[in-house]
Amino acid sequence: MAEKQPSLIVRQNARRAGGALSRGWRTLCTHGPGQIRFWFIALLIGVVAGLAAHLFRKGITWIQTILYGTEDTRMLHSFAETLPWYWIVLIPVGGGVIVGLILHRFTPDGRARSVADVIEGAALCNGRVEVKAGLASAVASLITLSCGGSSGREGPVVHLAGVISTWVSERIRADGITGRDLLGCAVAAAVSASFNAPIAGALFAMEVVLRHFAVRAFAPIVVASVAGAVITRLEFGNVTEFILPAYSALAFYVELPAFLLLGLVCGLIAAALMVAVFRAEDIAARLHQAFGIPRWVRPAVAGLMLGVLAVGFPHIIGVGYQTTSAALTGKLLFHEAVVFAVLKGVAVTITLAGRMGGGIFSPSLMIGALTGLAFGLVATNVFPQVSGSESLYALAGMGAMSAAVLGAPISTTLIVFELTGDWQAGLAVMMSVSLSTALASRLVNHSLFLTQLERRNLRVAAGPQAYLLSAFTAFRIMRPVGADGGPDPRRCRELVAAGCWLDANASLETALPMFEQSGEPFLPVIAPATGNAPPELLGAVFHVDALSAYNRALAETAAEEHS
Repeated sequence: MAEKQPSLIVRQNARRAGGALSRGWRTLCTHGPGQIRFWFIALLIGVVAGLAAHLFRKGITWIQTILYGTEDTRMLHSFAETLPWYWIVLIPVGGGVIVGLILHRFTPDGRARSVADVIEGAALCNGRVEVKAGLASAVASLITLSCGGSSGREGPVVHLAGVISTWVSERIRADGITGRDLLGCAVAAAVSASFNAPIAGALFAMEVVLRHFAVRAFAPIVVASVAGAVITRLEFGNVTEFILPAYSALAFYVELPAFLLLGLVCGLIAAALMVAVFRAEDIAARLHQAFGIPRWVRPAVAGLMLGVLAVGFPHIIGVGYQTTSAALTGKLLFHEAVVFAVLKGVAVTITLAGRMGGGIFSPSLMIGALTGLAFGLVATNVFPQVSGSESLYALAGMGAMSAAVLGAPISTTLIVFELTGDWQAGLAVMMSVSLSTALASRLVNHSLFLTQLERRNLRVAAGPQAYLLSAFTAFRIMRPVGADGGPDPRRCRELVAAGCWLDANASLETALPMFEQSGEPFLPVIAPATGNAPPELLGAVFHVDALSAYNRALAETAAEEHS
């Protein structure tokens, strides 16, 4: 007997159901990149950024193994002590020469890109960063960290992740909101992979780079951060960067005021470190101009200074994990902790002011751990009956110092927890972090990164109402001469003669005060004279257009941050 065929009604219903599912899938995949498609992109970026961070770390290990003759880079300064003194000096000098030539050739200003540039990209460039300069900076920082430069790997890794997200944003023609979210995904994955800290990686991207905690961006950033952590754990396993002694809990709650005092001490030292970096940069710039030294020589001079310092104190070489671990386990004496902290601060200042590249986070961990240990040795000896382990003070100092320098108390606290695996010490760390961050933010402009941007006249620390003014140029919002609703050419020439005009590259930060002073409805926009050609009248910026563009930008920023 023949098999019974499905009825026409059943076949029609099946086709309708299939069509509905197909249309639903297309709707999910094409409407709103913050859902299905965007999450796939976030996962892909997380994997690629995690691989980049992992390869960066492996590259440092490989080069250090060749130069210093050790495969265990955690014991780098112990191996460096066995090398001839001239080799300790030559390695950073040679590295500085190579770094200087790379940055001179591939960057417009000879400066290595870092976290501050990623923050600028998120705030003012629709989530984009410089690709060519970023790649050159990554290579330069890789050489710096491999050749004895006293900085960290998080700065170049974060910017390298920004380069990856920028490439993707350009390919999919992402708008500003999507571009910033992709940038946050890449940064989260890079930090997570670099430190095996997925929770802190996600929060670092939102707290430091995006500077908001929008719910819409949270899920894809977490997806990317977990992907970055998986990349690292496939290679190294679920291990922490530092190992604490078995006992590191608070002895009594009466000990908590000591951690508040430690927070104030770390806040002062963090501010001193940041001021020292900026003063050294200014001094180096003045010497550079005064003597006409080629800018590619600057990293080589810094390498020479580091090499001479490392002959007597090899503890300053590289990231400094060995010394940080010794501080966390209480294996250093008081005078050793103080001397190493001071010398590490000097070495970090030389490295960054010498434009050798690298980040500030890992050095701040080392200085903080040494500061906390020195403080803890005093506290536990003065009040032995109410004191716990001095290693707990080292842990709290590590968090307090890095949080103050980065201006990121939440993510830094979590990074410290994830680096050590000790969650019982959370109370002490949070107490120290809160006061160190509060004090340092009053002494400098919130953090090292935001102060670096302030020194470039980018007031990101003041919020979008301040930095958005610099995002609009006169050329971007002007009305051309001869266009409908354009300016009166005769009146434009009168205003130019009176000195009331704007350069084509002038921002609203310059234009709005001029509108207030002149009371004019528009300001002419002039292209500067080039060669024998006279200045050219391009158009005019109308006051109403300037205010309208500014208000739209503020509204879009508010909508993004509260989505």
